[in-house]
Amino acid sequence: MPGIVGIISNSKRLADRADIDAMVECMLHEKFYVSGTFVNEQLGLSAGWVSHSGSFSDCMPIWNEAKDICLIFSGEDFRDRSEIDLLRTRGHQFDSTNASYLVHLYEEMGLEFLGRINGWFSGVIIDLREQRAFLFNDRFGVGRVCYHEYDGKFYFSSEAKSLLKVLPHLRTLDGKSLGEVFSSGAILQNRTLFTGVSLLPGGSVWSFEKGRPVRKETYFQPGLWEELPALSEREYYEELKQIWKKILPHYFPDGENIGLSLTGGVDSRMILAWAPRPPGALPCYTFSGRYRECNDVKLARKLAAFCHQPYKTIPIGREFLSQFPSLVQKVAFISEGNLDASGSIDLFVQREARKIAPIRITGTNGGELLRRLVMFKPSGSSREMLTPEMRQLVDEAESTYRKELDCHRLSFSAFKQTPWYMNSKFALERSQIMLRLPFCDNELVRLSYQAPPSLAQANAPALRLIADGNPALGRVGTDRALHLQSLPGIGKARHLVQEFTFKAEYAYDYGMPPWLASLDHKIAPLHLERLFLGHHKFHHFRVYYRDELSSFVKEILLDPRTLNRPFLRKQVVEEMARGHTAGYANYTQQIHRLLTIELVMRQLTDSN
Repeated sequence: MPGIVGIISNSKRLADRADIDAMVECMLHEKFYVSGTFVNEQLGLSAGWVSHSGSFSDCMPIWNEAKDICLIFSGEDFRDRSEIDLLRTRGHQFDSTNASYLVHLYEEMGLEFLGRINGWFSGVIIDLREQRAFLFNDRFGVGRVCYHEYDGKFYFSSEAKSLLKVLPHLRTLDGKSLGEVFSSGAILQNRTLFTGVSLLPGGSVWSFEKGRPVRKETYFQPGLWEELPALSEREYYEELKQIWKKILPHYFPDGENIGLSLTGGVDSRMILAWAPRPPGALPCYTFSGRYRECNDVKLARKLAAFCHQPYKTIPIGREFLSQFPSLVQKVAFISEGNLDASGSIDLFVQREARKIAPIRITGTNGGELLRRLVMFKPSGSSREMLTPEMRQLVDEAESTYRKELDCHRLSFSAFKQTPWYMNSKFALERSQIMLRLPFCDNELVRLSYQAPPSLAQANAPALRLIADGNPALGRVGTDRALHLQSLPGIGKARHLVQEFTFKAEYAYDYGMPPWLASLDHKIAPLHLERLFLGHHKFHHFRVYYRDELSSFVKEILLDPRTLNRPFLRKQVVEEMARGHTAGYANYTQQIHRLLTIELVMRQLTDSN
């Protein structure tokens, strides 16, 4: 994934150049990346970067005119371009199409400029005037920075594996974090899966000066937004509409090749309804399964046609299944255990999406940030296969989760769920494409804190905004049969039908109970999955693991290396693997997590 690495020494001894090169190399996952390194002996700093070729950050390092301030930056900034043009009136020279103006903002505003950047990012400022360096990230913490202090040096990287590469003593799994992975599929409290490797909290700016300890500060606190007064329903909608019209063009600069990941829901449709692109200039695409065209495909094709935009489907079928072994290994390597084996789908479809357009606009996180949805929670599904010691850590993970959830609902979604849970998916996707999420815009999230209680978790504002932006799109129901207005009784009936098929599909896939799995095994020749699956979802791992991927599942999970892991009950894991692949049991979620953890260990902790 594109990002930054670095080593800051608090002694006269500069970090070995070979170390920084090795750290950068760990992040070079694709041929279309560009990279570089920077060394400043005065500050004892060695740094490096990786970015997509031609991206906003493909201009590192950035210097001011006096060559006494340097900036290394990874990410994007979505702001009104007129603000950037004002810098020219003050004599600054830069290319306004990339990140080069940011160093001049620091010159003019100091560290206050961090609060003005609108996007996901991380970076380092080298201020030779003050003989100090500053390490920072965005307020949400999506600009991931892993760090570890050792032997008088501060090591940091966007990916933990870079630290493991040069610090072998870090190549062990953290028990508390592993318990959280088995519990809820997410690592909490700014930790990583590896002992001694932590995450920079969101909104951080840490300063480094020779001979002094690291000064750890923040430039943003969620409490500032939590204290904002609630608006009336009318005021909130009018503000939402004006802000949406204002910010969306920032994500569609002229001349860029951008694609829209379109579904049948409300969030990507909000983008399409107001997208500043003429007909034929915004390719749209949806992911499609093998059983039938799901509701997302049917609706997205219709929506794109209404707007006269090109449309494609990206199929999930034999090609994906044939590539699964290599895909899932890469997922484990890139995500470092933060995303389970189901992320293989994300890796596959983003590779295909890049062929359509290198930049992807998506409605992801709309429900989380506009309607305060909580997308993950602890589950006891993995307890049976774990040793008593690991089950105790799972119990502790559930307690930690409950404590973290005890806060403002939107603050949990924005500042905990987004960096700890959602970011694993974002990181994998950003390894393939340049990802843009308008719903994470600073101004929009700030407004969401002012939603009146009656609208804080409602779909009505989004549906109304769609209709105001494009009436034709507003007249089409969503994948869950939601309409802004519908005939009495008919809209409710349609919604109930869609809810039934949605729950039936879940019950026949991830949620299939043991008794039904056994029955389904006995009547397998009838292929009832063709009746239930594919209406709402485009991937079905219970069936994949039972059929086409069964050999790979058994190859990994029945391997003595896996079965002898100290936190697993060998006999139970064997029974799970054999039962699921034979078709008389359903352990999809457990297989997801077992495959990921095992492949992470083989690639990042077992290997030297």
